[in-house]
Amino acid sequence: MSVSNQSRAPSTFGSTANRLTAMSNHLTIFEIAQHAGVSRSTVSRVINDDPNVNATTRERVRAVMQKLNYQPNAAARGLAAGRTRILGLVIPMGVGTLFTDPYFPLLIQGIYAACSECEYSTMLWLAEPEYERRTIRQILQSGVIDGVIVASAMVQDPLIEALIKSDLPFVLVGRYPNSSRVNYVDVDNRPSARDAVLYLSQLGYKRIATIAGLQNHVAGVDRLNGYKDALRARGVPLDPHLIVHADFTEGGGYSAMLQLLPHSPRAVFCASDAMALGALRALREVGKRVPKDIAVVGFDDLPFAARTEPPLTTVRQPIDRAGSVAAEMLIDLIHKPAAAPRRVILPTELAIRKSCGAELPAKIRISNRAG
Repeated sequence: MSVSNQSRAPSTFGSTANRLTAMSNHLTIFEIAQHAGVSRSTVSRVINDDPNVNATTRERVRAVMQKLNYQPNAAARGLAAGRTRILGLVIPMGVGTLFTDPYFPLLIQGIYAACSECEYSTMLWLAEPEYERRTIRQILQSGVIDGVIVASAMVQDPLIEALIKSDLPFVLVGRYPNSSRVNYVDVDNRPSARDAVLYLSQLGYKRIATIAGLQNHVAGVDRLNGYKDALRARGVPLDPHLIVHADFTEGGGYSAMLQLLPHSPRAVFCASDAMALGALRALREVGKRVPKDIAVVGFDDLPFAARTEPPLTTVRQPIDRAGSVAAEMLIDLIHKPAAAPRRVILPTELAIRKSCGAELPAKIRISNRAG
């Protein structure tokens, strides 16, 4: 499925450019050329800022354009220069997830803000089924867009592998393993998860569980590894019963929390705020008090995190900033290609609220960690 604020472009790049150029050039350029005493091709070169035009001639043509109030067709100019000023944004999931997970609207807002600042447009594709991925790869090679941003790519994503082999500039939001040719913007997922779990340990909790994200997504892998790093740092043996995987959704977090309860966790680190929201709902339904019975920590600091009951302690990541940095990086790559890949790691911080039990007296936390 694709959703776009641009009409679908025909498959033939040349015919699109010709039509747009004709719309801009019909009669008007001819009239400018007559008034300026130059050829139509000279007027076209002036419009497209061709440096191979005499300065005096350039000024004469521009004076005529101003006198006639001529406004060049921006789309035609872009296509004539080999650029459309359109960026593709690919999110590898279905429309249901996009509009129910608050993470993506924040990311898209950041991308859109940066594109607007640079006078670029954005075309959005959602790509869950494999046939849609094949369609997207065909569109990416058609000349409709200047570059691509891919958010939440999967491990060994065929779309990323196709982009690596192509000449189209692209940037990922999220780290991509096993490739030295990928530009990306990310946060410190693994160290941030480690620090969140260590904080729970420092508060006195011993049986710390995790609701881990999907392991075919790099963020899910990194945050689970951060959880394991924290246990190793504290000399705590890994208990597989305290690790349950879910799909980054509220429903997934709800089901995962119910699976963890028979194993008596005293604290739970969730790899996303959406899953933490589901965990809080499950605990409330079974009569468990947060944080007196079980502490909960999330990851994202989405807008609802401060309004949960109790307010959610979570790793705050700059989601909209990641989107704007990715767009700025891609636009820069389009204009100034670089041999070495560009990587930006944005900082995170732990937003401490009531769900982790930091405000509880130490003796209450200690009594809750027994077993």
